[in-house]
Amino acid sequence: MAKEKFKVTAVSYLNTKPLLYGLFKSRVSEKIDLQLDIPSVCAQKLERGEADLGLVPVAIIPELSSPRLVSDYCIGTVGAVKTVCIYAEQPLEQLEAINLDYHSRTSVELVKILLEKYWKLSPQLLPAAPGFEQQIQGKTGALVIGDRTIGLDLQYPYVYDLGAAWMAYTGLPFVFAAWVSNKPLPEDFIAEFNEALHLGIEAIPELIYLIPRPHPQFDLQDYYTQNISYQLDDDKRKALKLFLSHLSPHIFDTSVLFQKSAIESL
Repeated sequence: MAKEKFKVTAVSYLNTKPLLYGLFKSRVSEKIDLQLDIPSVCAQKLERGEADLGLVPVAIIPELSSPRLVSDYCIGTVGAVKTVCIYAEQPLEQLEAINLDYHSRTSVELVKILLEKYWKLSPQLLPAAPGFEQQIQGKTGALVIGDRTIGLDLQYPYVYDLGAAWMAYTGLPFVFAAWVSNKPLPEDFIAEFNEALHLGIEAIPELIYLIPRPHPQFDLQDYYTQNISYQLDDDKRKALKLFLSHLSPHIFDTSVLFQKSAIESL
C-alpha cells in the first residue's frame, strides 16, 4: 500500500518559482501532494486542516492552533520588495481611499500598521474585488501584490513599496510568507523538504535564464537577488516577531515559533 503523501499548499507567484523548482527537482516531490493557490487560499487550507504544510501569509499564524515554522526559507525582503506596493495617481497623503488586495492578509495588515504608525494617515480602507486594479484613479489608490503589480510602476506616478516603508519604519527586513505547519511533522521529512528548497535557491542563477521575463523592463536578476530575500535569518525572525506583536500583542506567544532552527545543517 502506497504511503499517504503530505499535503502541501503554496503560492504560484513569480517569487516562489525557485522554491517550487527545488521541490519539483528533488525526491521529496514523491512524498508530497502539492497544490498551488493564491495566498489567502493557502492560509484557509492550513487553518482547515486541508494541508499539512503551507507557504502562507504570516498574518494567519496567530489564528492557528499549533503553528510551527518548519523551514529556514521564506518569502521576505530587505528593503524594497517591488511586488507589494500602493499605487496611486496622487500622493499618499492626498488619498481618501485605498482598495486592499484580497490575495493576502499579511500585506493588508502591514498597510494598516504603516498607515497608523509610520505615515500617520487614515484614508478609508476598502475590501477589493477582482479587477480593482483598474479603479486606481483620482483620490483612490490601491494595494496590489504579486505578479499583478508587474508594469504598474510604469502606469502610476506614485508608488509606495511596503518592504521599503517597513524598513524605514523599523530598520528591519520583512517576512511576507513562511513555511508553516499546524501540527508536528516528521523530522526526516522536514529535513528533506528543506534540502529541496535549498536546491531551488541555489539554482536561481540558472532559473533567471529559464523563467520568461514577465515584462520587457522587469529585471529578473534584480528581483531574485535584490528584492526577494529567501533566508529566514535572525533579522527576519526579529521582524516577524515584531509584526506579529502588532497583530496580537496579548494573545499569541511568538516564542513557540522560534524554539529550534529547522535546518541547522544547511
